[in-house]
Amino acid sequence: MQLDTATYQRILGDELRRLRKQRGWTRRDLNRRLQSDISLQTLATYELGTRQCSVVRLVEICLALDEVPHELMARVHQRVFSDSPVGRIRVDLRKVAQDTQPELLPLRRWAKGRLAELNGTHGPVDVSLDISALERMAELCGVETVELIGRLRAIAGAAEPVE
Repeated sequence: MQLDTATYQRILGDELRRLRKQRGWTRRDLNRRLQSDISLQTLATYELGTRQCSVVRLVEICLALDEVPHELMARVHQRVFSDSPVGRIRVDLRKVAQDTQPELLPLRRWAKGRLAELNGTHGPVDVSLDISALERMAELCGVETVELIGRLRAIAGAAEPVE
């Protein structure tokens, strides 16, 4: 089994951010609850997955979030090794452009723009999105990456994992 450390860090950060936002806290709120002095920028880099976090620091953050560390790691592990958004997703632009979910408006606009560029193309218009693109789109839509992937899969046949 191979470990993609960049993906693991991004998913860990996504889970930390989700926990913080679930509590309605800003990074500053979380920072005030920590035992050690961590800058807001450092917290941001942990949440973005661009900086590695020591085990002791991770446990401290989990305790501040009132989260059991091994439960957080179990969720991260599951996302990385089983139901992971790692890899690519194939999306039919026409179906995305026709979807009516309000949260997906930025994605719908993007799909319509891509279709306009391909003017005259008939039938399904598939594009393949990697995890980086999905993360950016999820941020624009104001949803978590894994939620965006679920929503894309729910659009009847609109998104399929690419092997």
